Amino acid sequence: MGSAPSKPVQHVKTEDVDEKWDKPAPSLPCAPTPTSADGSLSLKSVSQWEAAAAASPKTQLARTILSHSNLSSALVRRQAFIADAHVFNTELDFKTGPITDQKSSGRCWLFATTNVLRYEIMKKLNLKEFQLSQSYLFFWDKLNKSNYYLELSIQEANRPLDDRLISHLSSDLISDGGQWDMVVNLLENYGVIPQTIYPESTHSSLSGPLNKLLKTKLREHALVLRDLSSSLRSSGQLSEERRPSGEVYNVMSATLGVPPQPHDKFVWDYYDKDGKVGRWEGNAKQFYSTFSNKHYPPSDSFSLINDTRNPYSTLYTVDKLGNVWGGRPVRYVNTEIENLKNAVIRTLKAGQPVFFGCDVGQFSANSSGIMDTELFEYENAFDISLSLSKADRLRTNESAMTHAMVISGVHLDPQSGKPLRYKVENSWGEGRGEKGFFVMTDRWFEEFVYQVVVPKSGDKVVLPPWDPMVSFEVHLPDVVKWTCYY
Repeated sequence: MGSAPSKPVQHVKTEDVDEKWDKPAPSLPCAPTPTSADGSLSLKSVSQWEAAAAASPKTQLARTILSHSNLSSALVRRQAFIADAHVFNTELDFKTGPITDQKSSGRCWLFATTNVLRYEIMKKLNLKEFQLSQSYLFFWDKLNKSNYYLELSIQEANRPLDDRLISHLSSDLISDGGQWDMVVNLLENYGVIPQTIYPESTHSSLSGPLNKLLKTKLREHALVLRDLSSSLRSSGQLSEERRPSGEVYNVMSATLGVPPQPHDKFVWDYYDKDGKVGRWEGNAKQFYSTFSNKHYPPSDSFSLINDTRNPYSTLYTVDKLGNVWGGRPVRYVNTEIENLKNAVIRTLKAGQPVFFGCDVGQFSANSSGIMDTELFEYENAFDISLSLSKADRLRTNESAMTHAMVISGVHLDPQSGKPLRYKVENSWGEGRGEKGFFVMTDRWFEEFVYQVVVPKSGDKVVLPPWDPMVSFEVHLPDVVKWTCYY
């Protein structure tokens, strides 16, 4: 992610541009003249810049304030706090809880998924508070990703180690994050269980040390498998007893705990919101089958994206991205941003929460939970213009999908019916935003939302594994940055 987010370009009339190819590029500012004949930085130019800055009252005021103040707090627009009220005239009729907390991990996609899935479970069982086990899905995802990386190492063994693909795969081989289709693989193969059956551990909430150890061991295994690749091709594959994933399992079961296998029976006792005791018996796959939404099953849903670099009405996939080897591929349908908005509104009106992906670190204030393109006065404070388009931000690595959350409400204009702002359920605990909820303006949605999940199908176009529509580099304020595929 770039060090200075760009401000979105202003709206243009839709009849003046084909959104498929992004908004027309604004007139480029005059290119700065070289500071010296050979292009190097000259002290003469620095003196000229300083003379101009010293003569500017605005620059002098900025220097007085910003030399000892944080940009993200000193330049917040008060008007944004007033306009972006946590009030919504279209919300889900049933409230779930508690607000979840992924802590120091990149499991946003698993938290967003379980926050969507629990809605149906809590309604059916009349629960006041409930969480599904994010750690259960995390365990099976991490174990499968380890195997997926080793299989890719065999498959791509003929490529040199400095090949771009091999370098990419080995740099982010078992990240905490994932994509919607990857979580469907987990649900279909392993089911899901209540959090009380497989609770959090130190290293599910603090995944960095575990990831570091696993990556070290897996890279070692990958080199061995590359050397053995010719014999593996002739013999088929490694026998189960020689498979290095067993060592990964030992590390994971020691640090995360031993999870129930998908067909292991468990008993779950619970209280409903009226204080009545309930009891459920079965296994993880039966729990998923019993309580998954029959009208909106996860297996029938996948991602609509708004990627203004590429043609619309096209199904995309990402090469070499997955968790379960031989499982469901990652797929996106690229379409206009208005279609994403309409899909969100229709789903909310149908009484269902919406899983979505965005670049959460852009023009957002975590303490207040505001995501608004007009939140900061960067341009006025420094006399600069920030005008990258959505497509240009993707092309230059200024933006990428970084975080998965849930939309649970929208405020519609009473006259036009158009969305003004959205209610967002985050997974950063109650200490962020409005008791864990964020508010996202419609303009922010247009510029920094990339994905919502809806049912659809079709033919696909393959994107490279390093494409910015793949990765989520989740920023956990005051804690750590994690890469989160979504």
